[in-house]
Amino acid sequence: MKTPDFVVVGHVVQDLTAQGSRLGGAATFASLQVRRLGRTAGVVTRAGADVLRDQQFSGIEFAGRSSQQTTTFENRYDGAERRQRVPAQAAPITSADVPSAWLEAPIAFLAPVCGEIAPECSRLFTHSLLGIGAQGWLRELDEQARVQRRAWTGPPFWDGGDVLFVSDEDLAGDERQLARWIEDLPVVVVTRERRGARVHSDGAWREIESFPAGEVDPTGAGDVFAAAYLIRYEETGDVAAAVRFASAAAAASVEATGSEGIADRDEVERRLAAHPEIVLA
Repeated sequence: MKTPDFVVVGHVVQDLTAQGSRLGGAATFASLQVRRLGRTAGVVTRAGADVLRDQQFSGIEFAGRSSQQTTTFENRYDGAERRQRVPAQAAPITSADVPSAWLEAPIAFLAPVCGEIAPECSRLFTHSLLGIGAQGWLRELDEQARVQRRAWTGPPFWDGGDVLFVSDEDLAGDERQLARWIEDLPVVVVTRERRGARVHSDGAWREIESFPAGEVDPTGAGDVFAAAYLIRYEETGDVAAAVRFASAAAAASVEATGSEGIADRDEVERRLAAHPEIVLA
């Protein structure tokens, strides 16, 4: 099995919206952004075979055992606030689901949607630039399968990570875990939707404002940001350049429904050139 440039681990999701069902989840948005930026993507997931055959995934390779169910999210927006319910979940992902050849990938991104990845998976990718998407570890389901925020109390899911991505929404106003993350990881990125992002690296916090965008659908923007950041950092080794590139990619992604706004490299570069004043400072 050939090693892809970028491995994403996490459940591919069916999102149920007022407009119908569509593909979602961090694994979907991140892998599609990787492909749009001209790199090869492999996804370790568990989902129904019919979902993985969707034409949107053309050119993306999948690994992992089959699952009778596909993780399904019901998404409802009350203004800017998102309410979610998970009526179906695929089986969990373990280290056994990751092909040995994929452990040599230049970039890996652990991106659960609701606790489906075993924490020890973060220690598998010792040869990769490793991104950690905290969101799925900071969620749990109540008795009605509604998504609730939680503080993580288990073993570190970020061991071996190079950068951790988390949103203001994920933190829900409780930033106590940030103190440990900035101690344990070289880079921590907190995305802030329309207010850009703040980044901790080299012992200090810096901020970047968001790029202008005509927002249509914000779903998946954080996952697009993470994938674009990891690719650009692997190319340049420059945190500021990677954050700026990721911010422009995220802005493009919100201008259409679902994954339709995910931009190629030319479009991201066009946005960067149009706004030289937007930098990490």
